Amino acid sequence: MPRIGVMFDRDISPEELPGFAKALDEAGADDLWVVEDLGWNGGVSAAAIALATTSRLRVGIGIAPAPLRSPALYAMEIATLARVYPGRVVAGLGHGVAEWMRQVGVAPKSALAMLEESVTAVRRLLRGETVTVDGREVHLDGIRLVHPPEVVPPVVTGVVRPRSLELSGRAADGTILVEGLSPAKIIEAIGHIRRGGATDEHEVIGFAFLHIDDDPERAARTSREALTGQAGFLGVQPEEVFALVGPASEVPAKVRTLTEAGVSTVVLRPFGPDPLGQVRAALTALGR
Repeated sequence: MPRIGVMFDRDISPEELPGFAKALDEAGADDLWVVEDLGWNGGVSAAAIALATTSRLRVGIGIAPAPLRSPALYAMEIATLARVYPGRVVAGLGHGVAEWMRQVGVAPKSALAMLEESVTAVRRLLRGETVTVDGREVHLDGIRLVHPPEVVPPVVTGVVRPRSLELSGRAADGTILVEGLSPAKIIEAIGHIRRGGATDEHEVIGFAFLHIDDDPERAARTSREALTGQAGFLGVQPEEVFALVGPASEVPAKVRTLTEAGVSTVVLRPFGPDPLGQVRAALTALGR
């Protein structure tokens, strides 16, 4: 059985996070994942709230944009959380949406170099090393954490393209795969990660849309409407976007499809009304 996580969607009001996180803790989820998109919630602050209001959930930041987060500052923030909540933090980093990075004046010359140098520096800092980097994008001179975490949290990337997936396999502890990928595309993505040098210890985290509805026609109609944007992003038709849509009884088989493709952690992203109710139904179907 894989780890089962749930995304706290960026459009849900921040003040709902404590109750949402507590409900997931009680319902048997393994993870809660928070989002850091420009103009929405801050990822580190959201993770801190979720950790403080739960007792056992692992909380992942999925994902902080590397150009916006100094690796020294990000390592300091993650180390603080990991000291207080050992074993319960996952630090996510990504390229950041190019347009958003331009809007805030931090667009890198090389997105690949920025991400790899950031991931490498953050991982080294969290291990307690003194870090000096004079890279293409990251520059640190003898930086060391005074309070590195005793339990070093994993640093994962959220990436899509082949070169970035290979980078993740080479530099990170795990990779977040975007919502909607078919099993064949997941296998292809994992192939790129493996070519980067990832071992079996590399965590493959698959985000997956969730919509519980016992009416097949209504479920199909709702999913087509909701997933059109993602279909455009992936370059496929809406009906080709892989999602856990339909009765709760179908959730275990669809989760197995993801795990058989190589996903080790499935993160549910509910859409439509009553996201918490949908998640509870899915977790019950999974025997949680």
